[in-house]
Amino acid sequence: MTVAASGPLLETEGLTRRFGGLTAVDHVDFQLFPGEIRALIGPNGAGKTTFVGLLSGRIPPSEGRVRFGGEDVTRLPAHARMARGMAYTFQITSVFANLSLFDNVALAVQRRLARGEGLEAETMAALDRVGLAGRARQTAGDLSYGHQRLLEIAMGLAQRPRLLILDEPTQGLSDGEIEGFKALVRDVAAEATVLLIEHNMDVVMSLATRITVLDMGARLAEGDPAAIHADAAVQRAYLGG
Repeated sequence: MTVAASGPLLETEGLTRRFGGLTAVDHVDFQLFPGEIRALIGPNGAGKTTFVGLLSGRIPPSEGRVRFGGEDVTRLPAHARMARGMAYTFQITSVFANLSLFDNVALAVQRRLARGEGLEAETMAALDRVGLAGRARQTAGDLSYGHQRLLEIAMGLAQRPRLLILDEPTQGLSDGEIEGFKALVRDVAAEATVLLIEHNMDVVMSLATRITVLDMGARLAEGDPAAIHADAAVQRAYLGG
């Protein structure tokens, strides 16, 4: 898919967040186009999770703007951005531990459906996409950490988002599950834009169409995987070259 032919799905201008004397995100300009699988990388403390918190509406900015689908959403809370088609899975799992896998995903489906029609079918379809349909009646809190991450992705997919933001999604997954995750993201990208915050560079380099690198809260570099891998500044700051 050629992404440059249309305007950005998500855009920031001068996006900044300060916590007291610390500037966690420093005047970041960012554009994400429909159909992309974009990776956001950087060393620990680079501001990645704060940045996606600003994108999703969980953290208010100190300065700057966020636009989603051409609309200024800077002051909209997370639930309002979700209603517009943005889904965000967390670095730390946020499943309802005492509910079944089915009920966790059904709650996400219900946010989108005006009526309950098709609730069971759509819930099971989302679980099936992440390989958890056979565990639908299991209690979510009994899952391994990696499988809780997959459940959270199913909850995001159940919302049929225009933008799916995945924060450290492969943490806790086995090598085989990571391969399944890659296939899933490629499948999702046919219908939604994906923003991936990920430390596993094999995953990043094999999935991303473009990569944005943050360092000390600012945008250090941006480009395709080959360009990022060869960038001297990125090598010094993050890749260990």
